[in-house]
Amino acid sequence: MLPLAPPPLPCRAPWWAASGHLQTILGNYLPEHFQTYPSEPFRIPLGDGDQLAGRHYPGETDVLMLVFHGLGGDDQAHYVRRTVALARKLGHHVWTLNHRGCGAGRGLARKPYHSGSGDDLGAAFARARVLHPELRQLAVAYSLSANALLLNLGGGLPEPAARPDLAIAVNPPVDLGACSHRIHQGLSRLYELRFIRRCRQAIHQRLEDGLIPDAYRTWPLMSLREFDEAYTSKAAEFGDADGYYARCSARQHLSKITVPTVILMAKDDPFIPWQHAAEAEPSPSVHLHLEPRGGHMGYLSRDLPGRRWLPYAVQHYAQQLLAAC
Repeated sequence: MLPLAPPPLPCRAPWWAASGHLQTILGNYLPEHFQTYPSEPFRIPLGDGDQLAGRHYPGETDVLMLVFHGLGGDDQAHYVRRTVALARKLGHHVWTLNHRGCGAGRGLARKPYHSGSGDDLGAAFARARVLHPELRQLAVAYSLSANALLLNLGGGLPEPAARPDLAIAVNPPVDLGACSHRIHQGLSRLYELRFIRRCRQAIHQRLEDGLIPDAYRTWPLMSLREFDEAYTSKAAEFGDADGYYARCSARQHLSKITVPTVILMAKDDPFIPWQHAAEAEPSPSVHLHLEPRGGHMGYLSRDLPGRRWLPYAVQHYAQQLLAAC
């Protein structure tokens, strides 16, 4: 395993966020003030005619941090904005990217984004090489994007794609089938319904913008697997949900990663089983960090100002990667 030191402080949960569910929910809804930073919008054309929209936050160092959001989010998600803040504190340039049709990218994409969108990430890395050839690229990807990043790094795409110099993948769903099953169980069904609501909203926006035909039948109480069967697998041409999950799960590609990479997961994530990443036997270029507490993208700590352990850990590993590689 890539020999990196873990963060000095573990994520010791406050008493009021002692479970994975509480970490996930409170981590998403606790109020927070965000500083604004100067930035400029940009677009990246894709080979099929769609475009990605993003923002560039200029920096002073020789590092460009490229940040990718999760399912149903955009580049204004709270975890993305925290990553921008830590990167700017370190003096780094930042690109925040919206997946197809998300955020400022509404109206720019016919095709959907999904957990296998590692080629779209590759388009961003390639464009950054052209515009900023002097900068080292550090990709930071969350949840859905984390799986897409690992798929890119492990050569799991149909065609070769550009890669970053360094990578951090947070809470990646490396086995999509197992995750779709887990999120349909118990209290995790609440997260599933939230994702379905946001995904259906994205379809309705594409319909309103005249980008896609009204050919996909979805409903509010469907499961994530049913949604992927009805929409994702059809619109992205995977055939069915099983085909999508088989082709786009990063699990079978972790052993082939050669880019120095940190995978950060929580053992109490309500709907992403950590065991699949460990059992995949990641390559020597990968550092797998398994935190006992944190839920899904929560990581609330009783030891840090603001209670946020995740940006602390991302900053730690970013500095470790940049110093070691």
